[in-house]
Amino acid sequence: MASSTYFELLIKINPDIADIVSELCFECLPCEGVVLAEEAYKDLEMISTTEGTLKVFLTEPCDVETFIIEQRKILINRGLTDDELGSWEYELLEKENQDWSQKWKEKWDITRVTDRIVVVPDWLEYTPKESEVIIRLEPGCAFGTGTHQTTQLCMKAIEKYMQIGDKVADIGMGSGILGVLAKKFGASYVYGCDNDDTVIEVAKENATKNGVECTFELGTADKVQDKFDFIVANILHFVLAEIMGDLKALMKTGAMMSLSGILYEKRDCVIEAYEANGLQLVEEIEQDQWTSFVVKRID
Repeated sequence: MASSTYFELLIKINPDIADIVSELCFECLPCEGVVLAEEAYKDLEMISTTEGTLKVFLTEPCDVETFIIEQRKILINRGLTDDELGSWEYELLEKENQDWSQKWKEKWDITRVTDRIVVVPDWLEYTPKESEVIIRLEPGCAFGTGTHQTTQLCMKAIEKYMQIGDKVADIGMGSGILGVLAKKFGASYVYGCDNDDTVIEVAKENATKNGVECTFELGTADKVQDKFDFIVANILHFVLAEIMGDLKALMKTGAMMSLSGILYEKRDCVIEAYEANGLQLVEEIEQDQWTSFVVKRID
């Protein structure tokens, strides 16, 4: 963080798309951390929350107005409405430097995804039960920390549908957590790619931290030549729709795929895309306002 100050960007958003806006901040701004919401409790009851205001930590000042205008326009063109986006009113503040990275870590806790899957931030102590599969990770600036519903939907699909010995691909892998989980559930080989070069080393470190071997690299689905038994793709709904053909091309006949990152009201465009590519629905799994599809290649 630069010298004695850092910059704090506050953006008013619809909380339902906090992860989408956060990812755009990491991709387009000098961003080193995001807090989705800060909550205060008294006598076990929440008395305040900043939900709906994204707090973005920046290393330097930047043209926020252009970022807001351009990215909001792109999302509207992709089919999101003004109500779904929120106002995106913003405030940019210069702050005295502090150990903000440690304050950021205070927002993370142990996440129990299912009876078997537990995600533990690397700085916390946890003694696992005999049946539990533990993922330890340093979130860094990569997405996929296990706390977001879209990640958890993919994790549940891996637990239920991936077979021991499967060859697995994670398209848009973020922190690498899904690939690490697949390996811990018995995948014979795990490949992951992402178009954000800032996440590659984070994902590799998380695999090493968990004692598993995965191949993570910069790339996109259309560049992958291999074929797989099980695929996870936790990406924005309109991107899933655009690359569905490329995703199908990665599937062996009989392979399954978990499609996530889909707001429930945007599910139709993903349904149309997988049906147009001849993929068969196995199960739709929902969590809060999010949904995911497990589909199978039958041809």
